[in-house]
Amino acid sequence: MLGFLVGISYPSVALTRVIFSSIDLTYTDDKYSGMRTQALLNHAWSTANIRNNDNSTQVNNSSDTSKIYVPTNPRGAERLPPGIVVSESDFYPRKLWGEPSEDLPMKQKYLVTFTVGYDQKSNIDAAVKKFSENFTIMLFHYDGRTTEWDEFEWSKRAIHVSAKKQTKWWYAKRYLHPDIVSPYEYIFIWDEDLGVEHFNAEKYIKLVKKHGLEISQPGLEPNKGLTWQMTKRRGDREVHKETEEKPGWCSDPHLPPCAAFVEIMAPVFSRDAWRCVWHMIQNDLVHGWGLDFALRKCVEPAHEKIGVVDSQWIVHQVVPSLGSQGKAENGKAPWEGVRDRCRKEWEMFKTRLADAEKKYYAERGTTPPNSTAG
Repeated sequence: MLGFLVGISYPSVALTRVIFSSIDLTYTDDKYSGMRTQALLNHAWSTANIRNNDNSTQVNNSSDTSKIYVPTNPRGAERLPPGIVVSESDFYPRKLWGEPSEDLPMKQKYLVTFTVGYDQKSNIDAAVKKFSENFTIMLFHYDGRTTEWDEFEWSKRAIHVSAKKQTKWWYAKRYLHPDIVSPYEYIFIWDEDLGVEHFNAEKYIKLVKKHGLEISQPGLEPNKGLTWQMTKRRGDREVHKETEEKPGWCSDPHLPPCAAFVEIMAPVFSRDAWRCVWHMIQNDLVHGWGLDFALRKCVEPAHEKIGVVDSQWIVHQVVPSLGSQGKAENGKAPWEGVRDRCRKEWEMFKTRLADAEKKYYAERGTTPPNSTAG
């Protein structure tokens, strides 16, 4: 069992900036009886002097050869010599004895995560067996049941993280930071309801490399659990990167959902692509709806580097297990509340991405291209 302690820090607010930019000094005498304008000004100048002194200290440290100050170090580590700084980590378990250099007979090259409930143990057992010893196995437990999984021998080697009633994107944002998963060439972030009879992970990786895919997914069995034509398995090829959809669905043949598109049930990311995607995941939008339409922001050209692997395919079993983790409210079943939240999050994500792009181009005085999230 792997435990984490999460700490949160909040940036301090520069009082001088608040006072000079937002306080009407002619108003403060009435508003703050007993606190005169001059007192506010004195406090502002005092705070400014403190901040200036802090900045001077940093400058002095950088020029004082008797003290270590390395501005190119990671933030917060400037006072450390670069040779001792370790800015990345991993999920490789270590021994409590012996030589550290002897801890790891091998280092896994890839990572696969499943967000699971114990009721799907048989399905996950079958899925894990499709991944070789080159993979670190990580289970995110949304039902809080972890020790029961040790009936499977592979579970004793897996990394287990438990937080009740959370989604895989909640877990991914908090436990799959790019600096933690950097040892892995590819990261699989999969649902629990996937049939893998026709899938082999090592063969899949070879095809991804062969076709230059930075973001991908296995093809889906055409007759079950299919939403988009793009993710439908083609039986006559190894990989496809574009498709035709219903009339009017695709404004551009190189844009989602006709190209540069995979779904969020079984995505596979290269190390570099994940570093970008992780930063796009929103802390409060836990279902990930809309993320599939925006993945193209992280690779270029997206219609060449995002695709579906047809010759290694899966079946989406459409088990609404996470829906049962919701709460019945206002006469709605738990799954209905979850689905409503998903739709709301999709709209919120689209709005945030569009607004962020507009702001970026407006600040630079340029005209934005006609493209945002789907």
